[in-house]
Amino acid sequence: MADRRLQVFHAVARHLSFTRAADALFMSQPAVTFQIKQLEDQCATRLFERRHGSIALTPAGELVLAYAGKILALSDEMDTRLAEMTGEMRGPLLVGASTTIAEFMLPQVLGEFNAQYPQVRARLIVANSESIESRVAEHTLDVGLVAAPAKLPGLASEVCCEDELVVICATGHPLARLARVSAKVLVDYEYISREPGSGTREVSDTYFRTHRIAPENLKTQMELGSPEALKGVVATGLGFAIVSRAAVDKEIRLGTLAAVPLHPPLRRSLYLVQPADRFRSRVVATFTRFAAQKLGDLAP
Repeated sequence: MADRRLQVFHAVARHLSFTRAADALFMSQPAVTFQIKQLEDQCATRLFERRHGSIALTPAGELVLAYAGKILALSDEMDTRLAEMTGEMRGPLLVGASTTIAEFMLPQVLGEFNAQYPQVRARLIVANSESIESRVAEHTLDVGLVAAPAKLPGLASEVCCEDELVVICATGHPLARLARVSAKVLVDYEYISREPGSGTREVSDTYFRTHRIAPENLKTQMELGSPEALKGVVATGLGFAIVSRAAVDKEIRLGTLAAVPLHPPLRRSLYLVQPADRFRSRVVATFTRFAAQKLGDLAP
């Protein structure tokens, strides 16, 4: 029920970019620009300073931003409480998930949740961890499931399960003959990496640095934005990749890819991310408990 212009302003102020705000809101950039112009006309002052290739909040914009977050949160809370007066578990549920979680872990969870609560309309947005975190901070998603703890202020992270990362390669690759492999050994082989902003990329880079190997010194052949693309390239024999074991269960069973454990093992936590100070509806609270339990059961 909140003014759409305020929602658009909040997104632009968070991103300090009309283009990125438009992407997050699924709007065109001219439509975002028009909404900001309308709000500035209403406020009779400029909310953004337009500079060469960038924007910044004016003092008035800083003031509006401080109130906008509170107004939007209260509006969402009012809408939710009104809906819950019916006593039914129903309404929209906007879930964001990083690629690995969305493709290999969450479908079963969402299917079981829908079977138990058929009046809830779940919508899943898939992106890398960094993008999902941003959208939760902008309140365009109710909850995010990501592969790294939240870094943005105002967000709370809760561990929901553990995940093991393994080296994958073609079955004829030299690494496939090893029972386990260290970071030091991997330096000698071509590497297929996830893209910057991916939780898998962040955890892998940290693992290499922990073992005194700078990620930029790896023989990186390409960076890819999806586990499926990664597996397809690795299957050609071009190099190795590091992925969640859950992402290659099918290929291992079929014998199309080999998985080699890292030594020492590389395990990570997966996180539920939500606004720290935002009212949680009964639908969101129920889903977060349900997802944490189910993902914990699915974890190896």
